[in-house]
Amino acid sequence: MLEEIKSLTSRAGAMILEAQKSSFKTFTKEGRGEYVTQWDLAIQNTLKEGLLKICPEAGFLGEEDSQVPAELESGWCFIVDPIDGTNNFIRGFRHSAVSVALSFKKEVLFGAVCNPYLGELFYAEKGKGAFCNGDALHVMLRPLKESVVIFGTSSYDRSFTEPTFALLRSLFDKAEDLRNSGSAALDICYIASSRGDLFFEYRLCPWDFAAASLILSEAGGVTETLDGKAPALTGKTSIIAASPMLLMEIKSLGLKGITP
Repeated sequence: MLEEIKSLTSRAGAMILEAQKSSFKTFTKEGRGEYVTQWDLAIQNTLKEGLLKICPEAGFLGEEDSQVPAELESGWCFIVDPIDGTNNFIRGFRHSAVSVALSFKKEVLFGAVCNPYLGELFYAEKGKGAFCNGDALHVMLRPLKESVVIFGTSSYDRSFTEPTFALLRSLFDKAEDLRNSGSAALDICYIASSRGDLFFEYRLCPWDFAAASLILSEAGGVTETLDGKAPALTGKTSIIAASPMLLMEIKSLGLKGITP
């Protein structure tokens, strides 16, 4: 099943590259700076059609319809973001991803994240390790003082602006450097591949992190909410992702916003 999911995810990534060559329409969704293009919809429809052929009994939770299907609780369910980083896509920033996860009774068992601009496919199956283009992934065990912190701003919900930047300032004082990319799926995969060490964001949806969180877990990392719980696939949540060692160090510091 993973090979079929990987193939469809890569095919969707190729659609992003093709779309970037042409003009396209952009629509405003609810929320400040939140957009959808005709390509978000086209890629999601392509994925939905293909994925449900792989597992016809599965439900489908996609960003562009966002209706939580009953199958998410009771059986198989695909969790899909057709373009994670739509704002980047619109601006030609060339840092966006396709994210596809398959869960069973709210546990993610398969995940694939494609960055078409770099020709990279991150993927994992529960219990079988994480990979990028065939190379095994492992989180790096760096202390905070040597770490790069990657963060999201929760820009669609400005009620989280103050806590985001307060925590960010506390981490910056103790870490090596900061990054912000505009794609949570890729950010978490970059923790799994040791390109970064810690990721956090105060408000994400399941399609933003479902596939990447499995990839990180299979690479030896941990994904939690900022208050130390398992992230729910049924609604919006905060996320912090890191190696177990670094997460333990962060919690020991007693930083505001992170539950020890």
